[in-house]
Amino acid sequence: MTDTPDPIDALLGAGPRRPVALPEPAEREWLRTEYGLTKAETAKALGISTSTFTAWESGQRDPQGEGRAAYAKLLDGMAARLLPSDSQPAPAPAPAPVQNAAVTSAAFGGAAELDRTPSGELVAGPAQPCVRCGRPTPYRSAGRPMHMGGFCAPAPATGPAPVTAAAAPAPVHGAPGRRPAPASAPARSARPASASRASARPARKAASSPAPAYDARAAAAEKFPNGPLAVLAPAPSGRGLTAHLVDGRVLDVPAGTLAELTEWTLTAGMGEPRLHKHGKDGDPLIVLTDTAAALLGLPPMGSDADGHFERRLGRLPDTHKTVKALTKAGWQLTQRGFGPWARVYRTPDGAKRACVQYCIPAWAALTSAGWSIPDGLDAPALAALLGGYAERVMTPRGSTAVTGLSLMEALRPPTRAVRTESGWTSGAVEGSRTFAFDPAPPEAPAEHPVAQDRDPGDVLMTEAWDWIRPVEAIGEAERALPHVVGLDINTAFLAAAGRLNMALSEPVHELNPVFDPKIPGSWKCDFSAARLDPRLPNPFTPDGLPPTGPAWYTTAKVAYARELGLTVAPMEGWLRHESGPWLDPWHKHLRAAYLTTMERLGVPLDLGEKDPQAFLEVMAGLREFGDPVELAILAAVKATAKGGVGKLRERPRGASYRPGQRWPALERPTWDPLNRALIIDTATVNQHRKIRRHAEATGRFPIAILSDCTVYPSPGPSALDLLRGPDGALTTVWRLGISPGLCKHEGTQTMDWAMELIADDTNPGRHIKGGDAVAEGE
Repeated sequence: MTDTPDPIDALLGAGPRRPVALPEPAEREWLRTEYGLTKAETAKALGISTSTFTAWESGQRDPQGEGRAAYAKLLDGMAARLLPSDSQPAPAPAPAPVQNAAVTSAAFGGAAELDRTPSGELVAGPAQPCVRCGRPTPYRSAGRPMHMGGFCAPAPATGPAPVTAAAAPAPVHGAPGRRPAPASAPARSARPASASRASARPARKAASSPAPAYDARAAAAEKFPNGPLAVLAPAPSGRGLTAHLVDGRVLDVPAGTLAELTEWTLTAGMGEPRLHKHGKDGDPLIVLTDTAAALLGLPPMGSDADGHFERRLGRLPDTHKTVKALTKAGWQLTQRGFGPWARVYRTPDGAKRACVQYCIPAWAALTSAGWSIPDGLDAPALAALLGGYAERVMTPRGSTAVTGLSLMEALRPPTRAVRTESGWTSGAVEGSRTFAFDPAPPEAPAEHPVAQDRDPGDVLMTEAWDWIRPVEAIGEAERALPHVVGLDINTAFLAAAGRLNMALSEPVHELNPVFDPKIPGSWKCDFSAARLDPRLPNPFTPDGLPPTGPAWYTTAKVAYARELGLTVAPMEGWLRHESGPWLDPWHKHLRAAYLTTMERLGVPLDLGEKDPQAFLEVMAGLREFGDPVELAILAAVKATAKGGVGKLRERPRGASYRPGQRWPALERPTWDPLNRALIIDTATVNQHRKIRRHAEATGRFPIAILSDCTVYPSPGPSALDLLRGPDGALTTVWRLGISPGLCKHEGTQTMDWAMELIADDTNPGRHIKGGDAVAEGE
């Protein structure tokens, strides 16, 4: 008998063959995209095709043998480097109460039930050390960092927790105790060499308390230790540049050209956390002071093409040396080129963007509508101003109107990644506007292609009020009053957008529809026979005059007609059968920004209710005694709300445009003139309701209205003289306060002054504050 080895002994001698555990498919993709790798380069490193790798990553195929081991090694290495940028190890979270067997097993290294939102999405946050193995994971179980499935080994039952080492922040001046370190240095975790992987076992669904609310800003703040933006100025020594951060710290900038500055910015720990879990993190913003721009080779603004920036063109020519140097370094510019607000980027590689925004005040970037930057601000003060706006609203993207529109998209992203049998695809985000579509013909502005063949009178007319009461309708008793007082509604359009049911789908035409106040749309009705008080503006027209026949009205106006007791019998309708409170997150976000800024200016939320006289005095002194930086932020927040609403019906610009041509704004999912009209009409209805009820309570009627400013005859110069009823008590119709929708004192003038303006057909609301409200953007 030959001496041959026993095959059974050979198999046993090789040791147990256990497949190397891999994380769940969603975590595989997260690790790769967060690390910045494309599918193609990852597949090449593993020696497989891109299609095979896609199947591995999505879980459609299970890798085996050496390929599986190599893939596990790659995932392990990426996870070890994706730790938070902290100089100290993350503290171990306090143990959560054990709710059931699934959580109990998680505490001892078994399969864990991960936290989910009410909609079923996994709760993800910044990568933190897993409580079992110490390696980073974005997922949570009972609020604690924990890997999916069996991608980690249980932590030792006794002994110290794994120690992690992380990259230190970028070089900082003015922050004692902080050590400079390269921002791009990867971090590793000190993982015990003997740690083994735990097997993945099915776990019963945890009967624990609901997952904590997803806080996007808190979850991603660790990614950007140096804030959202920096203002660059020359170094005190005169050599090089320094970056002034929003919190007062200063960074050295080792860059002498714009291309080098762009590279540095991407490694400096600047950016803005996403505002929605399906959104994207904001790109860093670099603001160049005039002297910094000159040091980087940017020309001043001039009127010729000899090395100057031409405001007429709005951008540097592509032949300028600065643009050519950026292009040579591999950077690209958006279609608007390198102008006052520029975006410099590289073609996205995988899921990672490489983009930096620039703001050039020397080219009038901060003199556009909405920005009211005080004169003479140095770099630290400008950084504090723009940083305060970024913290409360978002990093500026251009004008306040552009930023207002960007905020809508950031809070309601149009799409999200959706897992399918064949991989990942793009899907709609519930409650968002996902696709661009044309409006109904009556709603479109005159330039729009769908409006070219319509009847000139077949138009939805929606604008803010500009109304003056006819002279013959102003009684002698009113003219005898010594004063006129203006009441202004705080951010009226913003207040109207809260919980407003708005259009999410394309219009559907219907004949003789039954009116439903829950359906946003345009309805053709005839309210010309309505007999309303002539001392009040007619609520159905922008000029406050009675309509002369059938016309188109939004749902907000038709619902108010029914409230007034009018007969509602629509002849036609362009209706949206998919709808929702699309701008409610936008309303809440800007409302919080507005109230925070007012509090910083010394006006608390409840002051108008607790002490109306003190409220009026504080508001009257804001311009003179308020912090100029906070006042500039306040003006920007208000302009963001107003300008964002205007962007919903952005019209074409440029002398070369011809009616009937499409323009870029039409391709945005957010562009919809009906939604703009719904907001304006809701604000108008709210204002008319206040005026009507105030007249019923006090017998006082306005003599003029300009947008959200209502001008009344008054027995005294104070708003309190106007708001007191016959019994001397303040009415509850017009309420003083800073909250959006409440009112404040706009200004006081004499009755003779007002009557002179009315005789010249000039709205007193335009000048009651002392200036020109229209020219000042009020």
